[in-house]
Amino acid sequence: MSGVAPTLQAPALGPALRARQLLGDYVELTKPKVQSLLLLTTIATMYVAGDPSPLLVALTCLGGYLSAGGAGAVNHWFDRDIDAQMKRTAGRPIPAGRVSPRAALTFGCTLAALSLLELSLAVNPLAAALSFSGFLGYVLVYTVWLKRRTPQNIVIGGAAGAVPPLVGWAAVTGSVGGTAVILFFIVFFWTPPHFWALSLLMKDEYAKVGVPMLPVARGEEETRRQIVLYSILLYAVTQLPYCAGGFGAVYLAASLALGLGFIAGAVRLYRRADRTSALRLYLYSLAYLALLFCAMVADKHL
Repeated sequence: MSGVAPTLQAPALGPALRARQLLGDYVELTKPKVQSLLLLTTIATMYVAGDPSPLLVALTCLGGYLSAGGAGAVNHWFDRDIDAQMKRTAGRPIPAGRVSPRAALTFGCTLAALSLLELSLAVNPLAAALSFSGFLGYVLVYTVWLKRRTPQNIVIGGAAGAVPPLVGWAAVTGSVGGTAVILFFIVFFWTPPHFWALSLLMKDEYAKVGVPMLPVARGEEETRRQIVLYSILLYAVTQLPYCAGGFGAVYLAASLALGLGFIAGAVRLYRRADRTSALRLYLYSLAYLALLFCAMVADKHL
């Protein structure tokens, strides 16, 4: 017998497991965790705008998922070089070699085209156009143009993530009303403090690959200061729907409580300047937006 120990090899995946792995990778390309909050704001806005049928809600959400999922896949394709260098993203399907760049790009563009077709035929052309504008905004404005060039990337590019309320409103009413525009701006001004709290946790990763997120370009103290300022601005914007007569006491109470909680978390982060406070504010921001939009629906229907 040879004195060399045999090499242990991992067993090859069977066809069923390979198919499941591939399906999971393509789902990951659509960024489903991000999608959940986008869909929630879409659904909530639809029930604020009127009394949509379950079928209309489902068809609108399908189109929205296809559009945002396509944008996510193209983002994975474009950022594959920096994703491979960051610990948090190195295991994604493209840098890990499980999905080819060409396949991911084709997948993303196909989803966007299907979204445009599905929303145009099953919902209405305005909703389709608005959704497609969100796709273009995320891919061309944020991912390709701004992300690697300016610390204001998430401020300007965040407009793409604020489109779902416009899509939901247009799906129900066939138009874009004043309330829908205010909801757009609520998400727009929520995005920077939400994302900057996360970027404080990922500062070293972004610095490693040369992405000028605010903590990298301006420093952590300035980022914390901007988070406080934007949380106050967000609080002011969330009072506009009540002041304009679009919502009543239920929304007012929720927006006051949630907004003051957001400001308190931002001030705590500014004073303590630690990772724990940044993580808490990031997690709170997720719950904040979900609860605020749920409060809108409750206000309309209670």
